[in-house]
Amino acid sequence: MFTRSRTLRVSVIAAIGIGLLAGCSSGSTEPAATYDPDEKVNLDFAFWGNDTRAALYVDAIAAFNEEYPNITVNAQFLTFPEFWEKRQTEAAGGGLPDVMQFDYSYLRQYAQNGLLLDLGPYLGDVIDTEPLAENILDIGAVDDVTYAVPTSTNAWGLYTNPDLLAEVGVEKFEGGDWQDYGSWMEEFATAAQAQGETLYGGNDFTGRIQNFELQLRAEGGELFTEDGEPGFDEERLAEFWESGEDIRDGAAIPSQRLDELNPLGGFDARLTGSELGWDNFGASFLANLGEGARFELSPPPVTVEGAKDLYLKPSMLHTVAATTKHPEAAVTLLNFLVNSPEVGEIFGTNRGLPASETALEGASLGELDEMIRDYEASIADRLGDAPPAPIVGFGSLEEKFRQLGLELGYGLITVDEAVDQFFTEMDVILTQ
Repeated sequence: MFTRSRTLRVSVIAAIGIGLLAGCSSGSTEPAATYDPDEKVNLDFAFWGNDTRAALYVDAIAAFNEEYPNITVNAQFLTFPEFWEKRQTEAAGGGLPDVMQFDYSYLRQYAQNGLLLDLGPYLGDVIDTEPLAENILDIGAVDDVTYAVPTSTNAWGLYTNPDLLAEVGVEKFEGGDWQDYGSWMEEFATAAQAQGETLYGGNDFTGRIQNFELQLRAEGGELFTEDGEPGFDEERLAEFWESGEDIRDGAAIPSQRLDELNPLGGFDARLTGSELGWDNFGASFLANLGEGARFELSPPPVTVEGAKDLYLKPSMLHTVAATTKHPEAAVTLLNFLVNSPEVGEIFGTNRGLPASETALEGASLGELDEMIRDYEASIADRLGDAPPAPIVGFGSLEEKFRQLGLELGYGLITVDEAVDQFFTEMDVILTQ
C-alpha cells in the first residue's frame, strides 16, 4: 500500500478493448491510432482518494500489467481538495497527468480551456462502447465533443428509515408531487409529536438546487442550457422557495438543528424520516446510523407524471490530457480502468456502481449495492438525457443555494432577498 501524496511506479500493460462497435461521436473524423504493444511508454495517472482506493489501483494496474508490460504507470493520489489544487497548478504550466480520475463539476472548465483530449476518434475502437449505454457516454460530452468516460453512475432518490416510520406509525411516502411530499412530512412530524418525540419528516427540500432542477426538467427545461444560460428567472426561483414555507413550520428539521448536527445530517442522526439525495450516499448513511440500521430507496416526488426529470450522474469519470505524448496508450489505460471485468472485481462499488456492463459483471455486489442497482433500474421510465455539463463555478452556486436555504429556515432573509442574492452571485460567476 502507498500513502497519500506518494507516487507509485508500476510496470503495466495496456489491454486494448478493441470492438469495432458504434458509439456516440464527438464530431471528429480522423481515425484513431492504436497502441503498439512493442513500444515502451511512461504514463502519469492521478486520482483522489485514500489508502484503501490506492491499494485497489495497485491491483488494477497489476492486472493491466499482465497483458502489456511495456507501459509504465506512475500513479499519484491526493485528497479531493488537494487533487484539484494541484491540477490547477499543472494546468497553468501545461503539465497535466496523462490520465486522470475526473469530477463532473470540472469537466466543462477543463474541456473549454483545451486541456482535455478529444476521445471521439477512439470511441468504438480503442474505447469499447458496447458495454456503455449511449446516455452514459453522452455524460462525458461538452459541446458535442466527448472528453471523458464515466466509471460509475448515481441518481437522485428518496431515502426513508423504515424503523423510524414504524415507531411513529406512518407509512412511507408512496409517491406524488412535491406538495404531496410536504404533506407527508407534516404527517410524520405531527405523529412523532403526538408520541412526545421531536422528529421531522425530512429536510426543507427547497434548500437543495437538485430538487429545483428536477422541477425544471419536469417542465421541459434545464437548470442551465448548453450555452451556460440559466433556464429559469427570478419569478420561478421565488415560486420554488415559497413552496417550502409550510414545511419550514415544523415539518422540516430546523436550520439551527442542522447546524448543530453538522457534519451529520438529519437523516443519519435519526431525526428525520426521509431525505432526498444521490443514491451513492447510502454507504455513509449506514455507517452513521450504526449497526443494524436500514433504509429504503424510492423515487423522489415528480411535478408532472410521465416526465423525464431524473438522470444518471457520473460518480466520477476518466479523462486524458490534451498534452499527453502517448494518446493511444493513455486511452488504452482509460478503457481498461472503465471496462475491464478485472477492474470491476477489484473495485466493486468503491468508485460507485460501475457504468460499464462488463465491469459490473465482474463486481461482487453487497446488499446495499444491489439496492442501488435495483433502484436505478426501477426509475428507467423517468430517466432522461443528462443535462449539459455543469457551468464553470457551479459548485459555488450550489453552495450559495444551500446557504440561502438555511437562512430562509432561520428566518434571516425573505424569499425576495434570497432570490436577489442568488442572481447577483450567479451574474458574477457567469460573467467571469
